[in-house]
Amino acid sequence: MHAPSQNREFLGVGWRFPLQVTPNGRIAQARHEQRIEEAIVIILSTAPGERPMLPEFGCGIHNTLFAPNDSRTIALVVHQVRQALTRYEARIDVLDVHAENNLDAPNLLLIRINYRVRETNAIGNLVYPFYIREGR
Repeated sequence: MHAPSQNREFLGVGWRFPLQVTPNGRIAQARHEQRIEEAIVIILSTAPGERPMLPEFGCGIHNTLFAPNDSRTIALVVHQVRQALTRYEARIDVLDVHAENNLDAPNLLLIRINYRVRETNAIGNLVYPFYIREGR
């Protein structure tokens, strides 16, 4: 039997996101935990209905694009992020999601996500910037 931390192939290997080319002309690849982080960004960056073959895939935060940057919108964003990651990223347990606005950038929400990789118990975190343009 092998230790889970030594065999991380289940975490995946694939093209980097966004697409990049290495100096030797090959497509750059993401591996293991980096692949999970990129998957989280893809989930949060995709609005439901954007992918014709997977119309439900994505995160509902894009529905708040013209919402006021207030506590009610923040609570909705946190809920939608947690829901999307729980549904579409089975390799992690979402530990905490919170969002905060910044007085210096009133159209910006910083979404902080803490998660644990299920197979290795490795803790990861990500800050995702989400821009809200208030509809006034």
